[in-house]
Amino acid sequence: MNRRDALKKSALALGAAAGAPTLLSLLQACAKQDRLTWTPIFLNEDQARFMTAFVDFLLPKTETPGGLDVKADVFIDLMYAKTYDEAGQKYVVSEIEKFNTDCKEKYGNVFAELSVEDKAACFKDHESNSPKYAPKVWGTAVGPQEPVGFYRGLKSMVLWAYFSSEEVGKNILSYDPIPGDYLGCIPLSDVGNTWSL
Repeated sequence: MNRRDALKKSALALGAAAGAPTLLSLLQACAKQDRLTWTPIFLNEDQARFMTAFVDFLLPKTETPGGLDVKADVFIDLMYAKTYDEAGQKYVVSEIEKFNTDCKEKYGNVFAELSVEDKAACFKDHESNSPKYAPKVWGTAVGPQEPVGFYRGLKSMVLWAYFSSEEVGKNILSYDPIPGDYLGCIPLSDVGNTWSL
């Protein structure tokens, strides 16, 4: 063996040894990503997977952060654990089970395991069959508000968690922690972006 061949083989061996951890991490990254990246407080793992899938489908990451980027699923789990009474918690658990059972019957699997197309069809079905919020004037409902059900209530909570997050409030919406003069009557065109504060 000449010196040039020995150097090539040594370089290949060194490259394989150095690159093995990188290749292993790539293989692991390509594995199915259905495991949770957070530890739920109230929800069990299957319910937490449902919540993560629901949040991610409703608010996927685009050029702006998605619902999972601001940890809306983690926040909702904490809300259920800390602010819901026992009856409310039982309701949430039973409604998640009903939602998943409905998905199995119509699409063949639980919500977290559905294709994007089936998730869209599921959302469309729930959107058309869920009661709506009553119209509001200055934040107050006009007329009586019937219960909106689990789907619309959860959707509303996810949106609230997202838009209340520090990331969205400071970096997506307009933010001015020390506002200037009060201008009570200005053209809407001068307002610009939606304000978080």
